[in-house]
Amino acid sequence: MPTPDSAALRAHTAIRAAILDGSHRPGEMLSENELAQRLGMSRTPVRSALTRLQDEGWITIYPKRGALVRRLSDREIAELADARLILEAMGVQRASTEVRRALADRLEPQLNAQREALLARDLDGFVTLTIAFHRSFVEAAGNAVLAEIADRLTDRQRLLLSAHRETLFERVEETIAEHRALVERLRADDPAGFAEALRGHLMDTHGPELGPV
Repeated sequence: MPTPDSAALRAHTAIRAAILDGSHRPGEMLSENELAQRLGMSRTPVRSALTRLQDEGWITIYPKRGALVRRLSDREIAELADARLILEAMGVQRASTEVRRALADRLEPQLNAQREALLARDLDGFVTLTIAFHRSFVEAAGNAVLAEIADRLTDRQRLLLSAHRETLFERVEETIAEHRALVERLRADDPAGFAEALRGHLMDTHGPELGPV
């Protein structure tokens, strides 16, 4: 028989996943009763899960009303872009010429898969691909601490992409062209040019309409 703790963990995992994949959109009010019915459990573990999600910053609980799914503020989005710029540019800068060019060869074929996912409106597929694409720049440095820090940003990146899915689907060619430019800077062994292309990619696509991809 499931324990209260295991039920609360299951509720937390399910609700958090639904927030990150966009099933529960920013600004949506979640009902404790409805969540309990959907998850097939009592309200007690759901309440515990919501409290934890509020502590983690995903929701805001309003007594007797429900739990509001938070949206990232403009400042949080800007700070996420800054952190990613530092991590990804540093990863490429610290990599050797051989690593940069090998990475370009590995990433080039992935661009078509990214484009196909966007054209098919496969958000989950694209998010998985683009997060791995950008993480590879951090990995290029061979620094486990940098990679660990980058991993801590993944949930916020996923949340941002899910919240702006329609804009993503509208700018398929622009996104792929920007990703291609990053690959070309790697192949040219131009870390400074890569950093500038990355800055443009993050900042040009950053704002209320679309966060960094």
